[in-house]
Amino acid sequence: MRKKPARQPARGRPSPRASPRRSDEPSPRTPGALPIVGIGASAGGLEALEQFLAHVPEASGLAFVIVQHLDPTREGIMPELLQRATRMAVAQVKDRTKIQPNCVYVIPPNKDLSILGGVLHLLDPSSRRGLRLPIDFFLRALAEDQRAASAGVILSGMGTDGTLGLKAIKEHGGVVLVQTPESAKFDSMPRSAIDTGMADIIAPAEELPDRLIAFLRHAPAAPTLPAAERHSPDALDKIVIALRSRSQHDFSQYKKSTLYRRIERRMGLHQIDEIASYARYLNENPQEQDLLFSELLIGVTRFFRDPEAWDVLRERAFPALFSERPKGGALRAWIPACSTGEEAYSLAITFREALEKARPKASFSLQIFATDLDRTAIDRARQGVYPANIASDVSPERLRRFFLKDDSEQYRVAKEIRDMVILAPHDLIRDPPFTKLDLLVCRNLLIYLEPELQRRLLPLFHYSLNPGGVLFLGSSETVGGSRGLFATLDPKLRLYRRKDSAELPEPLEFPSSFFRAGSLDLPDARPPKPVPNLQAMADELILRQFGPAGALVSDKGDIFYVSGRTGKYLEPAAGKANWNIFAMARDGVRHELVSAVQKATRKKQVVTVHGLMAGADGEPQAVELTVRPLQEPEALRGMLLVVFGDVPATPATSSRRRGRAGTHPPRVTELQRAVTQLHEELRSTREDMQTSQEELRSANEEMQSINEELQSTNEELTTSKEEMQSMNEELQTVNAEMQAKLDELSRANNDMKNLLNSTEIATLFLDRALRIRRFTPQTTRIMKLMPRDVGRPVTDIASDLLYPGFSGDVEEVLRSLVFKEREITTGDGRWFSARVMPYRTLDEVIDGVVITFAETTAAKALEEELRTSRERFSSLIENLPSGISVVDERGRAVPKSSVVTRIATARATDLPSWKVVVDTPAEPDRELSP
Repeated sequence: MRKKPARQPARGRPSPRASPRRSDEPSPRTPGALPIVGIGASAGGLEALEQFLAHVPEASGLAFVIVQHLDPTREGIMPELLQRATRMAVAQVKDRTKIQPNCVYVIPPNKDLSILGGVLHLLDPSSRRGLRLPIDFFLRALAEDQRAASAGVILSGMGTDGTLGLKAIKEHGGVVLVQTPESAKFDSMPRSAIDTGMADIIAPAEELPDRLIAFLRHAPAAPTLPAAERHSPDALDKIVIALRSRSQHDFSQYKKSTLYRRIERRMGLHQIDEIASYARYLNENPQEQDLLFSELLIGVTRFFRDPEAWDVLRERAFPALFSERPKGGALRAWIPACSTGEEAYSLAITFREALEKARPKASFSLQIFATDLDRTAIDRARQGVYPANIASDVSPERLRRFFLKDDSEQYRVAKEIRDMVILAPHDLIRDPPFTKLDLLVCRNLLIYLEPELQRRLLPLFHYSLNPGGVLFLGSSETVGGSRGLFATLDPKLRLYRRKDSAELPEPLEFPSSFFRAGSLDLPDARPPKPVPNLQAMADELILRQFGPAGALVSDKGDIFYVSGRTGKYLEPAAGKANWNIFAMARDGVRHELVSAVQKATRKKQVVTVHGLMAGADGEPQAVELTVRPLQEPEALRGMLLVVFGDVPATPATSSRRRGRAGTHPPRVTELQRAVTQLHEELRSTREDMQTSQEELRSANEEMQSINEELQSTNEELTTSKEEMQSMNEELQTVNAEMQAKLDELSRANNDMKNLLNSTEIATLFLDRALRIRRFTPQTTRIMKLMPRDVGRPVTDIASDLLYPGFSGDVEEVLRSLVFKEREITTGDGRWFSARVMPYRTLDEVIDGVVITFAETTAAKALEEELRTSRERFSSLIENLPSGISVVDERGRAVPKSSVVTRIATARATDLPSWKVVVDTPAEPDRELSP
């Protein structure tokens, strides 16, 4: 039967990832392995940690390692504070501490924490100050060491530390828990963890322990697929069918062990024990289908994963591709299963670095096709925005050159890198592949596919690559049985080169044939010929034969497009090729063309110039020039259309031609001289303008230099801001610790106050200068004290005590350190026992005196009453009549003087056993008791 949990496992919105990939195949949890829980918290984390630990059973069988952002200059007191919230042993980590169950370990200040073989190791931090990521550092080490036996918990904190560590734990099959942002004092860390879509459980801090223990109780320690299939042989197929109906993606050729391991995680979260029950639950809940789809498409990736491989790609693979193309050109790369884009941008950065280092003579560019099954992952990759903790994977130099930091402390990929990457949804095993590739990067995808599907994909990769193209696989993948298709560049780093003369062992299969489906009987697969469009053909013919000559130019005269025959109006200028219409215009139209373009640009209206003469080979032609600024379509907005039109020759034009054939009249010569002068002035003006432009260019360069300096200053300020943020987190932690100490001190102060008040003894605390430090309420009955008198000398306070030697006794005690005790009285007849003692601090320093006044008025009254009784009894004995005597125990007579002395000096408990004897002649002797 299916067991429903008390509430659905809290997850963020479904965040499906790319195809199952981005990690080595996670190993299952070993039976009997000690689950180790890594807990990350930052500012405000003390309260959340106390809530979490207070709800962990004393004998849970788990071990907890707490990593916080601590002030490196202060000694940590976190273990003492956390010990109050749990009965488990809490200790600060020492180097080479072996983890034990039912224990809590706390990172010490100014250390990084790692783990190897279940033993904790302390390391010196890589940087003294600035941005530190101790939570990411430990969670990654925990994931690599404990794999599926690891668990990561993110509680209240600032920043994004812990996000990459959770990805590593998820990658290795561990479980991820996050505190709900609404219940966290600082929600930055929980929100960042939830946004990755990696969280298995999202709940308040006090609920996370029960959810974690319930998950571990139901999660199997090793794969149980064969047994599950024997009980329900078609349950897994039903799950695959449900996913295909929901997502339109077929997982039937993915490894069954991988599928079942992901299904087991969902079963553990729902506390369902049988796969058949989970299949029914899946069919009844579309939301669970989305969550399982997300689980199967988990995409754990990061920048420059396996750095050695990227170094070889930069140092060997790219230079080889450059040398094979001496004329340069555009290289093509394809990254299937690119997830959220980290690998695609890593490849673009590597190419840029290889280009700068190799410095080939020809020009090269790289076009990267990054595809993925998951559209959500593609959308995130298109944004190109990543959290601040990518600094642990990307060097500071790369961050400075290829990333921009925004106001939210996130890194955005620079435009030059982003423009190299084309992102698109694509299903590798269903859609056609990209071809004519120079580089194909497919890392940690094949390990999730059945061997049969791997065998079909590798020849497809061979087909997609150009001769000599490079194949880059993951660290746990090889070309396997397709070694005849690829030559090994680096066997350890899984870099291969396509063999040119390789023959496929069997016919190549394209993705459409990967799945078992009935073949379609298509009579002819060739696409039909398009129907001729007579209108388009006629428009093209008329434009080519009868359309005017023209050019599409910018406002600076740069030519974008030329239409028709423009040889009569434009000719290339001598020297370096210059595609500017002002430089190419012939003499008859050049000056008017410049004026017309400037006027059209300024007034945004059509400008037409008539009566121009232009032509080639000595045949002048009357020309009409039209310049039209363009506003539509949007792509041509801001450009100008320059049209040249031939016009019939007028009589004036004909006479001008004849005049040129004969002798020029004087007027014409004068006009030609004026025109020449104007040309010279114009040339001079242009030279001046060119000089001004050079000066402006120089000023622009200076401004760019200043801008670079300001940018450098901004980077320094950003670094300072990071340090201040880190310091702020440390201060938040110290503040929480100090607040806890303050609470303890307040409780101790309350206890001491109640203790002093319960004794009913007046107590006065003085410092070495006899200034009042503190007093109990009983003291106000003998001295005129008020709360505002604290800090005043005690000698200034009015008192009922008749104690003239008070100051002397206090000074004597301060000098000799020996207490003094006095019997003193007050003006109204009360008696007190005054005891003066030195005030000792915890450091054994004498810092004043403590004076207690114990009232003895009642004792004094009893003593006076006893003295009176003794005096009366002594008088009675002295005046005894004759015949009455006092005898001792032996019957001997005791003298009256001895009786009086003994009674006066004896204590009440030490009175003698004497008898009074009466002797009269008329009666026998009889005894009287004393």
